[in-house]
Amino acid sequence: MNREFLYDLLSTGSVSGNEAAIEKKIYDHMQDKADQVMVDELGNVTAALNPSSPFKVLLAGHADEIGLMVTAVDSDGYLMVTNLGGIYTTTYPGHKVRIYTKDGTIYGAVANSREIAKNSELKASDLRIDIGAKDREDALAHVELGDTVSFDTDVRELLNDCITGRALDDRIGAFIVMEALAEARRKGATVGCYSVTTTGEETTGNGAFFTASRVKPNIAIAVDVTYTSDNCGISNALTGDIAVGKGPVICNNPSIHKKLNAILRDCASKLGMAVQTEAANGRTGTDGDTMHLTGIGVPFALVSIPLRYMHNPCEVGSLKDIQDCIDLLSEFFASCTEDMDLKPF
Repeated sequence: MNREFLYDLLSTGSVSGNEAAIEKKIYDHMQDKADQVMVDELGNVTAALNPSSPFKVLLAGHADEIGLMVTAVDSDGYLMVTNLGGIYTTTYPGHKVRIYTKDGTIYGAVANSREIAKNSELKASDLRIDIGAKDREDALAHVELGDTVSFDTDVRELLNDCITGRALDDRIGAFIVMEALAEARRKGATVGCYSVTTTGEETTGNGAFFTASRVKPNIAIAVDVTYTSDNCGISNALTGDIAVGKGPVICNNPSIHKKLNAILRDCASKLGMAVQTEAANGRTGTDGDTMHLTGIGVPFALVSIPLRYMHNPCEVGSLKDIQDCIDLLSEFFASCTEDMDLKPF
């Protein structure tokens, strides 16, 4: 595992709609690891092996993260914001943030007080960000409406191969799909193998639509994160018995293709790898939902990395789970053949 590349991605701001910086790093990193590396108008980066093969397998991990967007500036120079994605508003007061502007990153502090701390109904529109501006004109000399905001946090290693940071959801998925493609090349995969780091998953889903509509895959796998039951307040009735450090998670869901799940489990068995299972109804809430409904329809599966404290600035995951997911998906790439029969009977 290339930890330097992983930690670089996790340290790069990529609030939904503002993913260019992280996508450029991925584009540059993959130049010597794929037969073809492409970027489209939205900034989705797609790396491919064997692009002339008529059978195409697409892995997707989204590069964007949740955050805030500047919507207004008050007379005192404080920034007002709205949410981009499913934030926990109460995690912001009293914390440092980064504001990503056209001239670079500036820093701010989210206002807090005892009154604010007691407000359990806090909305994103209630937040105020102090950037040290003297007044509205001073603030607008440095910030534009539409600039994005993330927590100003670091990636840290914990005990037992765990890491913590913001937005492991789903920059670890973006890392995994590219590492799996590079490993599939070493394993001699023969079908068309495509890995994409999508934009906009947390807000619009447009990155997955652009990519799947253009690649036209025969099958697709979304690589994302999932909730665990090994931390307080999460019921295994909702998640299944999912734990950090116990392997990739395969999802059972009405829209997910059972034969693809069976192939994934066969690959895990071949590798002697433990996998976990989650069951979900309705939509998966991932890029898989979007890829599934492109073209004439795309059979898909969902492979997830267990994650504690999702959508918080201190998400916790396992480096072992990340490596296992890379190994599983590279084996899946290598096991696919052009004559795969995906019909149920």
